[in-house]
Amino acid sequence: MSTPLEQIRLGARRLREGGVVAFPTETVYGLGADALSEAAVARVYELKGRPRRNPLIVHVAGPEMARQVVAAGAWTDEAELLARRFWPGPLSIILARSPALPEIVTAGSGGVAVRCPDHPTALALLFEFGGPLVGPSANPSGRVSPTTAAHVREAFDERDVLVLDGGACAGGIESTVLSLMGGRGVPARILRPGLIGAEELARALGRPVVSGPPAAVAEGAPLPGPGLLPRHYAPATPASLFSGRDWPGVLGAVAGPAVVISRTARAVAPPHTLILMPTNAHAYAARLYAALREADALHVAAILIERVPEDGPGRGDGPVWSAIADRLNRATARADNP
Repeated sequence: MSTPLEQIRLGARRLREGGVVAFPTETVYGLGADALSEAAVARVYELKGRPRRNPLIVHVAGPEMARQVVAAGAWTDEAELLARRFWPGPLSIILARSPALPEIVTAGSGGVAVRCPDHPTALALLFEFGGPLVGPSANPSGRVSPTTAAHVREAFDERDVLVLDGGACAGGIESTVLSLMGGRGVPARILRPGLIGAEELARALGRPVVSGPPAAVAEGAPLPGPGLLPRHYAPATPASLFSGRDWPGVLGAVAGPAVVISRTARAVAPPHTLILMPTNAHAYAARLYAALREADALHVAAILIERVPEDGPGRGDGPVWSAIADRLNRATARADNP
């Protein structure tokens, strides 16, 4: 779905005035603001209620714009190689940040995550605005990410956030976040899994890629990348995971009506509800956040989500299932573990 040019121009004007514009990407809708304006970025944190220790991804139109926000010499041959291979697309690359980029964008850390989104509306907005944009998911912090314009409008007043409607997001879950901090002597590291997996990145780089944060982060310290809070992407309704072997006992343990989210057509009778999910990994990812929102809207006692396979290396859709599992684990984490 294309966004009318007059809306793109209106969005760019709003951004130049220091305002906030929600825009679609191939992953989820982002809450956009001028990445070089500390006041505009602070407004994004305020609207989302986002912890200031949680850094933002900077969206760019390509490598030339990325160089504006990374330190001199930080745009390496490896960064160029990855951009040529995976951009526009769901890959965020963390490199040393430029002093020109306000520290608030990176939560005071030394690296900035940059990516070029694969959506015509996002790219048109970036070109029309002419500069980099922060773009965290356009939802209150910790809640389910939005994959349609309607989801964004449910969360924010149009007076605060101009919403550009570009249709439903095709990917459905956030980008892979890959850190190249430290140069070739330090392993390239996936901090947040996404639709692009470690094996594919390793083939492109010609060297191993590891997964997971490098070390525990002290309480209150800046996170090394976005999307790393223990509880994230969560519905308001209490949610938990179950395995197939636990069925149907898990349903009987719920005190009240429940929504079951499963890839299997299970026998679920009223007052419970079944949301049947796709068996294909990419289709599941695209459907996930909308399904969580639908379950939330039913105001039930609990949401029960069947675990997904985590086959990982050696299987084409393994990285996608692993990324989905990451989102489900964070969405069902205890509420006292924000």
